[in-house]
Amino acid sequence: MLFNSFEFLLFFPIVTILFFVLPHRFRWFHLLISSCIFYMYFIPVYILILFGTIVIDYFAGIYLEDTLDPKKKKIYLLWSLVANIGVLAVFKYYNFFLDNINLAAIAAFDQPTALRFLGIALPIGLSFHTFQAMSYTFEVYYGRQKAERHFGIYALYVMFYPQLVAGPIERPQNILHQFHEKKYFDYTRFASGMGLMVWGLFKKVVIADNVAGLVNLAYGDPENKSGLTLLLASYLFAVQIYCDFSGYSDMAIGAARVMGYDLMENFRTPYIAKSIKEFWSRWHISLSTWFRDYLYIPLGGNRVSKSKWMFNLFFVFLVSGIWHGANWTYIIWVALHGLFLVLAILKDEYIEKNKISALNKNTFWLNSFNIIITFHLATFAWIFFRAETVSDAFVIIQRITQLQISPTSFREAINFFAVDPKNFGRIIYLFGLLAAFLYIDPKMDQIVKGRITIARPAVRYALYATIAASILLLGFFGEVSFIYFQF
Repeated sequence: MLFNSFEFLLFFPIVTILFFVLPHRFRWFHLLISSCIFYMYFIPVYILILFGTIVIDYFAGIYLEDTLDPKKKKIYLLWSLVANIGVLAVFKYYNFFLDNINLAAIAAFDQPTALRFLGIALPIGLSFHTFQAMSYTFEVYYGRQKAERHFGIYALYVMFYPQLVAGPIERPQNILHQFHEKKYFDYTRFASGMGLMVWGLFKKVVIADNVAGLVNLAYGDPENKSGLTLLLASYLFAVQIYCDFSGYSDMAIGAARVMGYDLMENFRTPYIAKSIKEFWSRWHISLSTWFRDYLYIPLGGNRVSKSKWMFNLFFVFLVSGIWHGANWTYIIWVALHGLFLVLAILKDEYIEKNKISALNKNTFWLNSFNIIITFHLATFAWIFFRAETVSDAFVIIQRITQLQISPTSFREAINFFAVDPKNFGRIIYLFGLLAAFLYIDPKMDQIVKGRITIARPAVRYALYATIAASILLLGFFGEVSFIYFQF
């Protein structure tokens, strides 16, 4: 079930109303059943896989807490990790690795292996709820979280429908105790949650989905597109993926907030970051902190030699790329970010060593320059993320680097984005709306998250009414899936 579907428009109010009507002792069961229905809307049988890992992780947590023997603790932790990573390996990576093994076998022996590809669909949101489950066992193992003895509550922790299929990836310390607490209807929280959901829906159906059609046309046939067209499409994809993913996160956080639950922030206007390091502190925060706490720090973090530190950074980004998908495009995408980060560290060391104070000043122009550079580095890397193949990505880069600004290239780009002369007005309006969005997004991000308050209710309601009207008039309700559902 998609957040931008009419089914969810019915599902959400029914689940929410019943939640507040039911006594507290029944609410966990209500939310668990509702989450099962939400998940089974995609491929029903896959809930058995989810249930299997839930059972394993539940008992692993109890054994981890009850066992004092360090060796047995490691065995129970390994038991949980093998179960979760094993599911990922089979459903997400088996065909990818087999494809690469076959390529190597053909190169070496002129024939593929006898192994057969698995004709199975990837369970939706597999990486998200798997990593959330592993967060629990890691935290219990390190002694930072008590094992949850209530099986239903633990199952709800993994399956809570707002963040089940695309995060945020929650830590047990933040959310588990909330399922035990009695929640009361709070108008302020309700209004804040609904405002966040409306803003998230706006970003998805008005911005991301309208832009997606243009990006798909350009990236679907890059060899026959001009450099200017591909450059504009790359900028548009940077906006699309941000609005798509942050829109989902906003709706997830908002839906939970309506019922009184607080989920962690997942995006913090990443395109105003002044460095790649800051970008990753603002983009997909729940995943970035997951890799920091459970991979980067255990590897030694920055408390090791400089060469080992560089390796740790690069390795973590590499694993993150594999997490995103079984494709070399994702691996190259994060490898580029790892390279950018390493180069940034070396640059900072050079500046400090040579005492180039002018480059460390916090000035408007220097900050603006750094924001522009960071955005373009991120956009360049997005080319590999979005491209169908690595070769397509290189074609796109080649055409962009060789583009010629001329009346002909402008006409070609305009004709492409207009597609149909009848849609030209809509395209112009869309680009105007896009420009307005980029300007107001940082402020709206603060408003809907409650960091900035609009004192006058009339202004606040007028703002939300305008956003709602834009959704109804310009929203693309073709039930386009969220990009990150594939992960």
